[in-house]
Amino acid sequence: MTGNRRVAIVTGSSKGIGAAIAMRLASDGFAVVVNYSSSAGPANDVVAAIEAHGGAAIAIRANVSESASVSLSFDGAREAFGGIDTVVNNAGIMQLSRIADTSDELWQKTLAINLTGTFNGMREAARRLRDGGRIINFSSSVVGLYQPSYAAYAATKSAIEAMTHIVAKELGSREITVNTVAPGPVGTDLFLYEKSDEQVANIAKMSPLGRIGEPNDIASVVSFLAGPDSSWINGQVIRANGGVV
Repeated sequence: MTGNRRVAIVTGSSKGIGAAIAMRLASDGFAVVVNYSSSAGPANDVVAAIEAHGGAAIAIRANVSESASVSLSFDGAREAFGGIDTVVNNAGIMQLSRIADTSDELWQKTLAINLTGTFNGMREAARRLRDGGRIINFSSSVVGLYQPSYAAYAATKSAIEAMTHIVAKELGSREITVNTVAPGPVGTDLFLYEKSDEQVANIAKMSPLGRIGEPNDIASVVSFLAGPDSSWINGQVIRANGGVV
């Protein structure tokens, strides 16, 4: 179906940073699997936008916290496009709470989606990627800020960084690189939720560049890591944050 076109799976790519990544990789020549967890509408919109620009994409529903669901999404990618070259483990949630107020439900949900979801994606990628492929994970620059209310979220992202370093060593013999992108504040619904304009302005001032990031800023970093010019970048965490930390 795709000839020599490379194939990428992008988890959580129906909106926000994930959607920007899916569309950027499609413009780079990838056939893209747009993963979503619940609402098909936004995912289909991303597919339509990619196809309108001459790209190839399909939407596949998968709950990243369930290994069987992730495995089926890889099956779908191979059936549609013949193989998989890049996996971007972008799906995640950020629900903030001080440790004393963090419920068991919130803790388990954060672990399931952010950490187990990334683990499932990495494990399936390690088994199925073609040699010379790319695994690109997502952490966050809050890992180094140690801010109140971020304990559960930052804990999952720190663990993702640790797995990145290890799996990069495990897959090096197949010339598969494993890296992590750790964005700073980015103007998405996830970040802007329940923040006032004043709060956003104050956060923007933390950056020497005087602004918060945009989804395309992060998509550009992923594009580099997924491309041929990044072949010597492996086991790294790239803090794409405009100099916030």
